[in-house]
Amino acid sequence: MRRRRRLPALALLLALAACAPPQETGGSPASPLTRVPAADRKTVPDLTGSSLDGKAVRLADYRGKVVVLNVWASWCGPCRAEAPELSKVQRELAAKGVQVLGVDTEARRESGRAFQREHGLVYPSLHDPGSRKLVRFPKGFLPQALPYTLFIDRDGRIAAKYLSGLTEAEVRAVVRPLLAEKHAKT
Repeated sequence: MRRRRRLPALALLLALAACAPPQETGGSPASPLTRVPAADRKTVPDLTGSSLDGKAVRLADYRGKVVVLNVWASWCGPCRAEAPELSKVQRELAAKGVQVLGVDTEARRESGRAFQREHGLVYPSLHDPGSRKLVRFPKGFLPQALPYTLFIDRDGRIAAKYLSGLTEAEVRAVVRPLLAEKHAKT
């Protein structure tokens, strides 16, 4: 009998832990941000697929811009809290060369569409059920909890990762130096 009572509590704790930032080497609970020095940056694999709206999405199309790649799911509380912040970033920094790109990890596209409508997202979100496309990312940059954000420099290299929900001010603090970097035009 006691074992049956513990199972729902354990399931709830695991669900809540899925939204919490994981502890990783190089990060700390005090700082969910890990910056990557320019000389150590790895090129991000191209993500391709369709957006929640059914339009073609290709990460490589944003080369030359600083990309804020945000991995989310509609059931994740911190994801819900940061969505309006990311839309604000997209509206205010697009002209300076910043592109927010979401990655919806839910199996049902309709759940992502509802999230997009509810939060008025002004940036596209690639539909990637179960994060199948993200598994090609370099070791150390695979999402292990939600929300999860990668900052990609103008040359398509991973410049930082953020293992928690973001505010507009936190995004600006990460993208500001990336916008100032020289871009190797290809």
